[in-house]
Amino acid sequence: MENNSTPSTTTQQDPVVTQLNRIQGQIAGIAKMYCDDRSCTDVVHQILAARSSLGKVARELLTTEASRCSKERKLEDFEQVLKELLR
Repeated sequence: MENNSTPSTTTQQDPVVTQLNRIQGQIAGIAKMYCDDRSCTDVVHQILAARSSLGKVARELLTTEASRCSKERKLEDFEQVLKELLR
């Protein structure tokens, strides 16, 4: 029997990658704003927004890592990750 099914063309992208791609677009926009001589306050507001988005991604990664470590009972791994991040 022949398998005529085709792989799905729609793949669900990791939400962290999606957010990082969005932030990458924000950064490109900030560079364009700067090159276009937009006001300093406008540029700084966009920088702060991108920085906030990066913080959200970092929290998501930490939450995911904490969940994984606790499920696998690898608390010492998580403690090591936290120590590295807090240096």
